[in-house]
Amino acid sequence: MLRTSTHRRTGPQRVPNPTALFWITKGVSTAMGEAVSDFSIHVLPPVVAVLCGFVLFVVALIVQLTRRRYTPWAYWTAVGMVGVFGTMAADVMHVALGVPYAVSTLFYAVVLACVFLLWWRLEGTLSVHKVDTFGREAFYWAAVVATFAMGTALGDLAAVGLGLGYLTSIVVFAVVILVPAMGYRFAHWNAVFSFWFAYVVTRPLGASIADWFGKTPAEGGLGAGEGWTSLALVVLMASLVVAMYVRAPGRRMPVVEP
Repeated sequence: MLRTSTHRRTGPQRVPNPTALFWITKGVSTAMGEAVSDFSIHVLPPVVAVLCGFVLFVVALIVQLTRRRYTPWAYWTAVGMVGVFGTMAADVMHVALGVPYAVSTLFYAVVLACVFLLWWRLEGTLSVHKVDTFGREAFYWAAVVATFAMGTALGDLAAVGLGLGYLTSIVVFAVVILVPAMGYRFAHWNAVFSFWFAYVVTRPLGASIADWFGKTPAEGGLGAGEGWTSLALVVLMASLVVAMYVRAPGRRMPVVEP
């Protein structure tokens, strides 16, 4: 079980607290990343799409890292681009390099574990409520990128590799994500462990939902089309970010310890 540090806060909170609106927006961002990634690769040459995704990801992350406190538009733009590029990173390993989904899932799981270990050894905490320095935020984003890539590979492993299909995968991951929620609520699981457990699972859940809507019936989807699915999810995510400003105009994010 992970332990949290008693280090004092050295600056304002740089990332959001995990409220209900946070989890809804996070889920939408994962679905959006999957849909936009798939759509961009189909309308652009794959190499160009991946390079564009990488450049936009880097720009969005630089903008976020220059904020001195949590700023919804900057943070969620970065999350959205992590979703797009994280999907591409996982897909490149399978499509371009021929790496099996099980292997890429394990690879990104090891990467994530290494990020957590180094973060813990250097900072003494993995709590999102204590991401209050540039160094901690850098570790936070490294973990986020790894969770997106791992979650993408895991979702593809379930839907395609194991042959569950998108709808069954949605049900499976919806059940799995209840495990940390119920563990934290009723069994007093560690808050940091529960958060990152749920954070990882939101990715394959959201990706499965996006694929179910966007893929053709022959592929096990509803056939709404990746373009329309991408557009709908982008609009929905933008609306949720606007709602954050409407709900708390001009107010700073509260400091809450896990």
